[in-house]
Amino acid sequence: MAHPGPPTQHERIAMTVKNDAEKRWVELDVVFPGTPEQLWHAMATGPGISAWFTTTTIDEQEGGAIAFDFGGGAVSRGTITAWQPPARLCYEEREWKSDAPPVATEITIRARSGDTCVVRMVHSLFTTEDTWDDELEGFEAGWPGFFEVLRAYLQHFAGQKAAAFRASGVVAGTHHDAWREVSLALGVSGPNVGEHRTTPVDAPTLAGTVERVQQGAKTCEVMLRLDHPAPGIAEVGTYSWGGKARTAVSVYFYGDGASEAAAEAEPQWRAWMAKRFPEGEAESKT
Repeated sequence: MAHPGPPTQHERIAMTVKNDAEKRWVELDVVFPGTPEQLWHAMATGPGISAWFTTTTIDEQEGGAIAFDFGGGAVSRGTITAWQPPARLCYEEREWKSDAPPVATEITIRARSGDTCVVRMVHSLFTTEDTWDDELEGFEAGWPGFFEVLRAYLQHFAGQKAAAFRASGVVAGTHHDAWREVSLALGVSGPNVGEHRTTPVDAPTLAGTVERVQQGAKTCEVMLRLDHPAPGIAEVGTYSWGGKARTAVSVYFYGDGASEAAAEAEPQWRAWMAKRFPEGEAESKT
């Protein structure tokens, strides 16, 4: 999981880069609803991770392979270095980014009262130089949004079949400029938690209840719990990355009809993004 994707923020989650004589690392602790077995399935199996992060395959044993498929041929591969269900998973990715040192990830799950668990995630880079601190800090920005999807998945859809996709584009100006344009185009401007929102007729169909609103210096984002075209979760957001303002729609469908719904919706969203916010040379003003 070295590529958390679009940056997001959440006030309950924070990381700072730490270091010793061998490595540099970031760590975070998050409380989730569910039993250790439910969290293990969600964070240490291919179907579980695919339900809230990205398409993932895991050979469930020490020494086994793990692979995160981000689409477009971008796959991050690693090797499992510790497999202790339902409490501890470790893996190492050696080619997560060109010229970067290996990154090791450790996930531990600990039960606590009230049918909840504390999950600790630690990303470590085997270097004493600060060259890659921006990437480590990028993990801080990236995970909270996905963890909110995981939280909603555990609360409303735990254990159900899942199918997901993501469509993205580039917008001129800052990510705040992008948010004004994208939120209007998709009918989610000025959102309040609990409101029901539906995309307009000239956009692919999504309808659901606003579950979370996050706006800040690095990102703007709205999460919907979907009732149409299928039960699920959608995140609409903007962020700055690679010198450009970007927008992304991440959709997760759940239930027996999830695969069919995703197969129908994904090409619609990719075509809409390519027409409305094509990848180009638009520069971010950050």
